[in-house]
Amino acid sequence: MGQKVVGTGARAGAPVVCVIGGGQLARMMQEAAIALGIELRALVEADDGSAAQAIRYSEVGSADDRDAIVAFTAGQPVTVEHEHIPSPILREIGSRPSADALIFAQDKLIMRSQLDAPHPRWHRAESRAEIDAAIAQLGGTAVAKTPRGGYDGKGVAIISSATDIPWTYTDGDQILLEEKVPFDREVSQLVARRPSGEIQAWPLVTSVQRDGICFEVTAPAPVPRALHEKAEAIARRIAEQTGVVGVLAVEMFAVGEDLVVNELAMRPHNTGHWTIEGAVTSQFEQHLRAVLDLPLGDTAPLAPWSVMVNLLGSELDDPREALGAVWEADPGVKIHMYGKEVRPERKIGHVTVTGDDLEQVRARARAAIAILEGR
Repeated sequence: MGQKVVGTGARAGAPVVCVIGGGQLARMMQEAAIALGIELRALVEADDGSAAQAIRYSEVGSADDRDAIVAFTAGQPVTVEHEHIPSPILREIGSRPSADALIFAQDKLIMRSQLDAPHPRWHRAESRAEIDAAIAQLGGTAVAKTPRGGYDGKGVAIISSATDIPWTYTDGDQILLEEKVPFDREVSQLVARRPSGEIQAWPLVTSVQRDGICFEVTAPAPVPRALHEKAEAIARRIAEQTGVVGVLAVEMFAVGEDLVVNELAMRPHNTGHWTIEGAVTSQFEQHLRAVLDLPLGDTAPLAPWSVMVNLLGSELDDPREALGAVWEADPGVKIHMYGKEVRPERKIGHVTVTGDDLEQVRARARAAIAILEGR
């Protein structure tokens, strides 16, 4: 279950998990770690960042600084809250997920070429001429993606020619071109896997994007049961193939009765935040259980419906000033603030509402976000 902390009293017997990354995912891991008596340690980007505000044992360091990471982890169990850590470092520290698993989330070309899963039609290109040829084969329009580093709509663009690429592109750079899938909805399937091979799955959810950023999640997905079963089967197969340890999020497009994989994440994920209030075991607790190879928890929903809505910026200088107004209007809303400064379209918090009537639950969550946005 991990090495013990050097210290006295209860702390001396606490299992340790080190997390690389200082954003809101590490911050929310701390909530689960406290309940489990785990000492969470975070290597953060800034000492006043989201995770550092909440995690007592935080150190500032870069995610590509090998010496800092080796010294920080010191042989303890290690996990990540983002994918931007070089593979050689992950191998050296024995991260969970491993470098060999995480590469499928780090590199979209590796995911497309080596993953046993349904994909959109796609092409690899390394020049403007190859980009234009791929676009022609895909029907005149394609989704261009940087193989590495893109997230929340960054490094993704719909293009009709190489001249449309909105970031600096140089011949010789690899780029992924995919068909523009005419999907009915976007769905996300979360599972968790521990080293022993046990896998647990939460219900499939639907997600709504705003400018490429996840805005709203509904759990369970209001789709036919057959689609739930198909999505879970795909995610389980990916978890087994990659040998991932921890939470795996498989984002997919639903096209009629078919599913195609869009993106992967091997860590707690935005589309799983609803599990904090909406499931027996949250994704954050489950992730820590998996990293320590402990039996995984029950993933059953606690209410017929849960809706999570992200707070993406605000007209208010400090949305926490509106907490009272939210709860005066609806005391059943659960609010999570990330300790971040307000910026346009930045994820600075989320709300979750659970209940028996989907439309009412959704309306309540959206109303709460409107207040926090200053509308």
